[in-house]
Amino acid sequence: MFQGFSEGTIQFLQGLKENNNKAWFEANKPTYQNFVQEPLRELVDELGPFMLSIDALFEISPKKAISRINRDIRFSHDKSPYRSNMWISFKRQYLDWKAEPTYFFEIFPDFYRYGMGFYCTPRETMDKLREMIDEKKKDFQQIHHLYQSQNIFRIEGEKYKRILNANLTAELNEWYQRKEVYFVCNRNIDELLFEKELVPVLRDGFKILEPFYHYFLRLKK
Repeated sequence: MFQGFSEGTIQFLQGLKENNNKAWFEANKPTYQNFVQEPLRELVDELGPFMLSIDALFEISPKKAISRINRDIRFSHDKSPYRSNMWISFKRQYLDWKAEPTYFFEIFPDFYRYGMGFYCTPRETMDKLREMIDEKKKDFQQIHHLYQSQNIFRIEGEKYKRILNANLTAELNEWYQRKEVYFVCNRNIDELLFEKELVPVLRDGFKILEPFYHYFLRLKK
């Protein structure tokens, strides 16, 4: 059962950020296994059945859901071998999963976050979203109302610099101007991270995002 992360989790991630090399990692590998890998595995196991109630096609095995700590440096200017952040993700196992909406929880040395969105939002999806806003479609209006009625998640994602539609309100432009979109709750390292109550908080948050998840699935079709 997931009992929370620990100070050891944060200390390992901070240490790796400051000592991103193979020698340091190998010397601290047991800490990584006990304080990072294991609680992430427990978190996936606890959330998995609930995530299937949102989408029965989600992959919920820890092996699939937990990120790798090794970075792929083949095509990167940054040649540091390890990530100093780790995450879990619940997604459908398609060849184009990066273009599908995905739920996530991610932990860094100094903050953590959770939410739902795209790894790589298809341009066609955002074009359809803008079309629905222009045409005042009921589906979008309902989603926009749901977004405004909650105060946990905020829309993030890269925006176009030029204004695409000068006639829209600032609230609608939060959607319209995006090149990519995800909904995220950012939190500083706090007591919740170290408690088992993190699980029901994540469940409640992911439940709030369920209509948004299915809305964006429909847009992609």
